[in-house]
Amino acid sequence: MYFEILALGVLIFYALDYCKVISINKAVEDNKGYFIKMKESDYDFLVKAKYGEGVDPDFLFGKRIRNMVIVIIMMLFLFITNLTYVNILFAFIAGIFIFKMDYSNLKTYYKKHLHEIDSMLPHYLKGLEILIQHYTVPVAIGKSIDDAPPIFKEGLNILINEINAGNSTIEPYMDFAKMYPVRDSMRMMRLLYRLSLGRQERKQEQLITFSRTISNLQQKARETRYKERLEKMESKTMSMLVSTGLGVMVLLIVAVLMMMNA
Repeated sequence: MYFEILALGVLIFYALDYCKVISINKAVEDNKGYFIKMKESDYDFLVKAKYGEGVDPDFLFGKRIRNMVIVIIMMLFLFITNLTYVNILFAFIAGIFIFKMDYSNLKTYYKKHLHEIDSMLPHYLKGLEILIQHYTVPVAIGKSIDDAPPIFKEGLNILINEINAGNSTIEPYMDFAKMYPVRDSMRMMRLLYRLSLGRQERKQEQLITFSRTISNLQQKARETRYKERLEKMESKTMSMLVSTGLGVMVLLIVAVLMMMNA
């Protein structure tokens, strides 16, 4: 009975949507000011971290809202013969779960790729070091954005916009480090901030310190990659040995059974 009601509700809903009697997209757009309060503070960053600059976070957020509303309506159709407060609450909980699931997937993706970010940061900083030799730190950061790995561009734009807006404190640099919480990101941003404050006569000395730190990070990244390759090779070798051992054991058991039967 419930399945028939749900199927009928789906058919009616899509028929009304197709005939433009109702429009979920229009309803979402008209109430965008209310729905936008549901957007997570780091949602735009996570979208761009996964899909790049070419994807509009607002468009994907609109799809999340639309999916949530559709799920709530479908659940209400399911409980239409028993529309109690508990069932209504359950319908809204199901819709919110669908809404949050997309955000949770983005967070999971970002956490899995923190290692990739960790390996890219030293290479980006090395290129930035070369620019700093010819420009001030803010100008060098601005010039580095176009060639920076895509995942860093959102954070770099925020960083340079804060600096250009007159924020001369360490906060914009620390915010960047918090956005990419990988190995030594905090220390590197502190060094970069001190370098931006240094007098011209001390610039070369500070650059040497900055360069040495980057070289150490690159060495750590190389060691990590080598260790991972070694562990991967060891894992494959062990799997091969186990498979071979099991195969030999099976053959021996089969041979013994054949001898016994003979």
